[in-house]
Amino acid sequence: MNHYALWKYILIVVIVGVSTLYALPNLFGEDPAIQISPAYAHNVAVDDALQQKVQSMLADKNIIAKNSEYNEQQLLLRFTNTDVQLKAYSLLKKELKGFSVAQNLAPSTPEWLRDLGALPMYLGLDLRGGVHFLMEVDMESAIRQDEERYVQEFRALFRDHKLRNKSLVRLPKGGIQVLFDDKAKIEQGKNLLSSQYPDLVIEEVTTSEGAGLLLHYSEAALKEAKSTAVEQNTTTLRNRVNELGVAEPVIQRQGEDRIVVQLPGVQDTVRAKEILGATATLEFRLTYEDSNQWDMAQSTGHVPPNARLYHTRDGRPVLLQRTVIATGDQINKADSTIDQQQGQPAVSVRLDGKGAKRMYDTTKKNVGKPMAVVFIEHKVETKTVEGKEVKTRRIIEEVINIASIREAFGQNFQITGLELKEANNLALLLRAGALKAPVEIVEERTIGPSLGADNVAQGFYSILVGFLAVMIFMAWRYKQFGLIANAVLLLNVIILVALLSMLQATLTLPGIAGILLTIGMAVDANVLIYERIREELHNGNTPQNSIHSGYAKAFGTIADSNITTLIAGIVLFSFGTGPVKGFAVTLSLGIMTSMFTAVMISRAIVNALYGNKRLKSLSI
Repeated sequence: MNHYALWKYILIVVIVGVSTLYALPNLFGEDPAIQISPAYAHNVAVDDALQQKVQSMLADKNIIAKNSEYNEQQLLLRFTNTDVQLKAYSLLKKELKGFSVAQNLAPSTPEWLRDLGALPMYLGLDLRGGVHFLMEVDMESAIRQDEERYVQEFRALFRDHKLRNKSLVRLPKGGIQVLFDDKAKIEQGKNLLSSQYPDLVIEEVTTSEGAGLLLHYSEAALKEAKSTAVEQNTTTLRNRVNELGVAEPVIQRQGEDRIVVQLPGVQDTVRAKEILGATATLEFRLTYEDSNQWDMAQSTGHVPPNARLYHTRDGRPVLLQRTVIATGDQINKADSTIDQQQGQPAVSVRLDGKGAKRMYDTTKKNVGKPMAVVFIEHKVETKTVEGKEVKTRRIIEEVINIASIREAFGQNFQITGLELKEANNLALLLRAGALKAPVEIVEERTIGPSLGADNVAQGFYSILVGFLAVMIFMAWRYKQFGLIANAVLLLNVIILVALLSMLQATLTLPGIAGILLTIGMAVDANVLIYERIREELHNGNTPQNSIHSGYAKAFGTIADSNITTLIAGIVLFSFGTGPVKGFAVTLSLGIMTSMFTAVMISRAIVNALYGNKRLKSLSI
């Protein structure tokens, strides 16, 4: 009685051994580090020559790196403390051209453990330090952009159906107005638009300029458009953060029009804000054929119906055709490079299938004619007027490049006319995708590495104090069986930490709370078992039968309580956000490890000590 088969003991030893191995990396901490990578360009490389150059630059300033390592993507320098890290960062940021230099925290796990794939848990923002941004989506701009897109689509639709209209404009206060010459065309236009755009409300209107139609969103469609804008911005911000190389970021929606971005370990907030808040995109348009009207349009304000007035960066007026050939949304690859013919920074672009076909068809028909690239950026400026903050939004649209079409091209081409930093940033933004609408950082919090370290220390001490208190109580209350419970409790923590490390989960302060709760629940399982054994002994049962009955009869109660808590943890993970999810992960994993350790490992130890022996009493 009370004896396990050999394979069960072997299984337990293997699980405990592997868990100990994968939990070890969490004991080694992190080093202040500097990460050097190509600034999104292919004309520079991370190699042994770069490593030697950097080491020489640091040696000249008496800055000593703990060690350095590199691969094709980056060079990583480790330092003994943050003071040395900051000195090295200031020097390398200034001297290294064509590279992105960022401060980071790198795990100091021994190489032999890393070769086995053993890595420490990621630490969340509250434990590691970093930055927290609360960003607000400019819904007014999102709706305006949708309406401007509709205007372009309506023009094409009317042209395809040979339906002439007097005017087609987006109204300043919202909505799209289209005027016709007679009642029959109004009815024809209404039928055509209602069949193609069922989500728009269409009303007949009469103005001083004539009669026609007014189109605007329905309440349901407006709500859906705003929700789509936030979701698209969330996805785009996530792509941009991935380009920045931040480990375990948090990008999630908050409310109707806000997005939370948390970047653990990031110390260079300027670069992060510059990339996250940027709303730059591109449009490709043919120039208006009669260049003599460019200056006239500037001076008189009279712009031909099929043209729009833009300006180059040096202020010269340019008339471009209203028809857009392709936009930044149709770019699926962009890289910063150097133009081989002119030796200037450039962005190499590849369009998707739809954009490539339209570009090819246009350039094929217009060889020898100039085409312009329009750079569009949305900016939000906050000014204090009479003690109140007033936000003003403006759109910057400037022509960055005008070049003659030498031959037909479609999918691949280059954009020039940019500075190196502009080319790097534009390539990154185009790769990550354009924001649906501008975002403004309405709240920014920075948690320094020292504060994060304090949180880690406090969390560690809270677990240690709770762990020791439980161990003392169990040893006093249940004597030798209490010591077994304490050993099992330690193994439970080791297995839980190993699981979190192997899953590369992010540990936060709520996660630490989940570990503390796990310790309590693991002890609770042992208490149920031991009290049942005591009850069996009190009823006159033999020690061996009492052990067997104690584990067998307590298992149902333990399973019920843990399963119900696991269901609660799954619900928290499914519907919770941020810290709530972190708590749910550690709680759910902790329930599973405590069930395994309190029932199987505890029983294995008891069986090894007491199984198949003649016992007169138990130390419980």
